[in-house]
Amino acid sequence: MSNEHTVKSYEEELRYLIDSVIKMGSLTESQLVDSMDAIIKVDKDSIDKIIKSDDEINKFRSKIDTQIMTLLVKRAPMAIDLRETISSLKISQDLERIGDLSKSNAKKVKPLPLDLPEELLGNLKRLGELVIKQLNDVLDSYVNKNYDKAKEVWEKDEQVDDLTYIAMESVIDFLSKDKKNLDFSTHLIFATKNLERAGDHITNIAESTTTSDMNAKKIFMSFFMGIINNYT
Repeated sequence: MSNEHTVKSYEEELRYLIDSVIKMGSLTESQLVDSMDAIIKVDKDSIDKIIKSDDEINKFRSKIDTQIMTLLVKRAPMAIDLRETISSLKISQDLERIGDLSKSNAKKVKPLPLDLPEELLGNLKRLGELVIKQLNDVLDSYVNKNYDKAKEVWEKDEQVDDLTYIAMESVIDFLSKDKKNLDFSTHLIFATKNLERAGDHITNIAESTTTSDMNAKKIFMSFFMGIINNYT
């Protein structure tokens, strides 16, 4: 009876952890969508809201770290359960970084002019839409344990790189037409690179959903040693 209760408690805690990651992912996706809308529409009124949402994402990351530490120390999960726990750890780290990049892009909206070239905005929009779809797909693969879909996300990373290159060309063309566009172009270049980096973190999430036993154990030891170092 006691063993059944322990197993049930572990399963409940694991389910609670996965729910936290799903909620964090949903919030991160919404923030990414909002930051892209702000750039494309040059919507300066939405900047504060996007920045505040990053605080909520960071709170989820702290909450998930605590949940994982409790699971690893109290329950000592093994094999498939360890993979599930470590995947959640890695995914939450990448989601936090995507949130940071979305916040950074929101801040870059403030100095932008309202009359940016349509071609430039169109290329940025296509890049942003692909990155958002990639995030949506990888979160879906995590929720449904669809490893084939996670692999598809990983394989599409080259498309993100290709659209990044096209968007960069548009920004450089915008700069070449008038040196007065230098400041605006700098912000747009960083915004474009941030989207590419978000795509890289999404690829990391795709890889985390298929973490092997060996990698899970290595990550577990790294995480556990980090906890010990924080208290010594």
